[in-house]
Amino acid sequence: MNKVPASVWKNPIHFLAFGLGSGAAPWAPGTFGTLAAVIPYFWFQQLSLPWYLLMLVVTTLIGIWLCDRTSKDIGVHDHGGIVWDEFVGFWITMTLAPAGVLWIVIGFVLFRLFDIIKPWPIKWADQKVSGGLGVMLDDVIAGIFAAIVLQCIAFFWL
Repeated sequence: MNKVPASVWKNPIHFLAFGLGSGAAPWAPGTFGTLAAVIPYFWFQQLSLPWYLLMLVVTTLIGIWLCDRTSKDIGVHDHGGIVWDEFVGFWITMTLAPAGVLWIVIGFVLFRLFDIIKPWPIKWADQKVSGGLGVMLDDVIAGIFAAIVLQCIAFFWL
């Protein structure tokens, strides 16, 4: 695990990239980052689909910039504590998810599984794409995969 730079607590760009500080967790920062992403999701889930999709586009584009800038500033590409990508990946997972805490837990578990296991093309994106786009892309794809599985579970369960 990379040491958490002091700038996380001083630089607002780094603070956001580190998921409002959740990525500074001493172990499993990606899991803590995803857990922190649940809090704003409670508000986001109330948005209509067009507004939710707009939020995803905006947070993804901001994330590419945040992650690129923070990686360059601290000199570590995709530092484990940079978890803005987990925020967005989880929010992608939860697109059109049924309401309820159970579905949040299922979405959380599915996203973490895809993010950790990294089946193709997630692993390819993680290894081959650089910069802020590279930091974000594997989690965006993991979020899409998790969303598809979540929707399948909801279709057959409900």
